[in-house]
Order: sequence, then structure tokens, then C-alpha cells
Amino acid sequence: MDVAAQQVGGGPAQHLLRGAVYEGRLALGIDAINPLARGVQDQLVLPLQLRKEGLGALPFPLEKTDLSIGFVAITCATPIIMAEPMGFYSRYGLNVEVIKTAGWAVARDKSLSGEYDASHMLTPMPLAMTMGAGSTAQPFIMPAVENINGQAIVLANQHLDKRDPQQWKGMTFGVPFEYSMHNFLLRYYVAEHGLDPDRDIQIRVVPPPDMVANLRAGNLDGFLSPDPFNQRAVWEGLGFIHLLTKEIWQGHPCCAFAAPARFATEMPNTYGALLRAIIDATHYASDPAHRTEIAEAIAPTNYLNQPVPVIEQVLTGTFADGLGNVRQEPDRIDFDPFPWQSMGVWILTQMKRWGYIEGDVDYRGIAEQVYLASDARTVMRELGYDAPAEGYRTHEIMGKVFDPADPEGYLSSFAIGRGA
Repeated sequence: MDVAAQQVGGGPAQHLLRGAVYEGRLALGIDAINPLARGVQDQLVLPLQLRKEGLGALPFPLEKTDLSIGFVAITCATPIIMAEPMGFYSRYGLNVEVIKTAGWAVARDKSLSGEYDASHMLTPMPLAMTMGAGSTAQPFIMPAVENINGQAIVLANQHLDKRDPQQWKGMTFGVPFEYSMHNFLLRYYVAEHGLDPDRDIQIRVVPPPDMVANLRAGNLDGFLSPDPFNQRAVWEGLGFIHLLTKEIWQGHPCCAFAAPARFATEMPNTYGALLRAIIDATHYASDPAHRTEIAEAIAPTNYLNQPVPVIEQVLTGTFADGLGNVRQEPDRIDFDPFPWQSMGVWILTQMKRWGYIEGDVDYRGIAEQVYLASDARTVMRELGYDAPAEGYRTHEIMGKVFDPADPEGYLSSFAIGRGA
């Protein structure tokens, strides 16, 4: 069903986008072009004709309408996936092919090579790619988050007696990628329980679709993974949910919509249309009343290839935890497109803490160049959605407050770490 088409008449998606006019085109500020620039605010400059005629008319020419967008088959990609079968891309004049991708290294490489116009990414990835951490350096932008929360720590059933992380010494855990919130949250969690994640446990990178098979084979004792694979482990009777990552950090970022900076600067109108489609779909997914419908839309083989009940348990937050309980956690996963730059600063502190980056880090400069908060804010407001006025706030992780104004002080407060 084309949900987006149903929203056109008189709905918030018809609000006009406003902004300064620059040669009748949408363009980004210098921060999207030069990742080393400092103190430059990201901005969205929109076509005068669009302001006059509204979104539905699409009066300006899209530089490219046929787009390839990569995704990894996890529920965190829900807005990017559902926007195809539910009509959000076509509503903004785009013909998008969403392409299932085996894992994050493949998604990164296809994005760097230009095979993908844009991609579903883990929120640390565009920061790392812009800095050249783990790959060649190329400026990337992240104008929208896809989901918040949406992860869990799963343990194999033979470890039912090891609920205290201090008992995890010598165990092997899977994470989907080095530059992932999964990796950084697992490290943070075990370190807060006195374990050194580089010495006391072993962390392996395992593509999300392979997590359950590796748990079954005994190659992993547990994993911190995106869904639906946490729930799939319970569904198959192989493991149990030790905790949801929202219990570590309520509202933490997980996955995002990202693209090379050149995509926005060379095809600004197409970029604007795509960003509106993504934010519109993300907002639709944020309504719990839509979750069952969405689960059915993204379950087929070409998308998640999972049983609908597994996806429903994740999206609705009513799920079996493998410990004999049926839990009600409506915010097990949620969808909020705003890319808080303070979250980017936190990620950079953890990249430095664990030795993924070294030396002096321009935390705010990099976060502001990659996490385009004002692009998201402008589109959210003009689509009629609430948006934060600022890009920074404090965050609380396991009872400890992170102040983005003092990243080095925060980093030095940890007893365990490589770069602390």
C-alpha cells in the first residue's frame, strides 16, 4: 500500500520548504565539502520555486531520479526499506532500488566506490570514513538517524548462570562491525563491570545475518547485535536476551542514512528529495500504531527475509525474552531522524578510548561536518514535525553523564581504555 501517497492531500508533507535562495538550487554549506573546516554551521539552501509551489509539485528538476541505496537486512533499516514498498520514495519523485548488502564492510566499500548513491550505515561509520579510520578518507555526511535503541546483548542458553558480566572472562562475543554502536556499547558495558574488552573477552566482527548460525555452532558465547537477530536467537531456542541496549543508554543512536558529501553538492535537488523521503518515512515508523503494518512490508525475502512474528516482536516491543517472560517494552526500538551532534562527539570519544583514532581530535568540528543537524531540522520542521533547536545536549550512559563540552575530561575519567 502506498502510504506516502495517502498523506499528500492537506497533510504536513505539503508544507513548503523555506530557505535562502542560491541560484535556485538546494546546496550544502562548506562543512559538507571540506571535512577539515572548523566552526562552519551546516545549512540547507532551498529552491525559491519549491517554496512557492510546495513539495508535491516538485517544480525543480531532479538531477537523478534512479538511485541505488544499500541496506543491511536488520530492523534498524526500517525507514530506508519501507520507503520503497510503502511509496515514500516515489512520493518525492524518486525511483529507488534498495539493495540488500551482506555486511558493513561491503556497504562501506560500495559507498566509497560510488556504486551506492547513499546507504544505510551505522552511526559511527560516516565519522570514521570522513577521518580515514579503517578506510581511505572521503567526506561523508549523515543528515538523518534511522533508529534509536534497537539492540540487545544475547547470551547462549548454556550461559544462563552467567548473568553477571564479571563471569564473562574468556567468552567470545560478536558485534556487526568495528565502527558500530554495538562494539562501543559492548565495550562500555563490560568495562563498567571491570573487564577489559581487549584482554578479558574476545570480540569478533560477524555480519548480522551470521550471528545466530555462529551462536548455534558454538563459535560465539553471545553477541551484541541489531535486531531481528536477537529475537531470532530466542525464536530458535538458542539464546536469551540478557539486556536491551536501551538499559545501557536510553535513546542511543544506532543506524543512519548517509551519503558521500559529493552526492549532496553535485545533486542537491535529488539529495533534498531523498532526505525528505527518509525523514517522512522515519516519522511514520515512529508511530507504534504503524508497526504491525510495517513489519509485514519489510518481512519479504528481498528485504529482511524473516518471519513476520519475529519482526513484530521487535517493532511492537512485546516479545519473549528466552527466560520464560513476555516483556512489554514499547521503546525497544524507536525511530527519530534528528542527528544529535553531541552523540557524534560521544562516539568520537569512544573511538579514541579504544585506540581506533589517535592524537588531537576536533570533536565538535568533525561532528558538525558529518552530522548535518540543521538539514534534518529544516526538513523536519517544514514537514510539520517537531525538531530540536540545538544540536548538543548531555547524555547519560549507565548512570554517568556525558557533557559534550568536555570530551577530553570525559575520556580521562575512565580507568580502562587504550587512549584514555
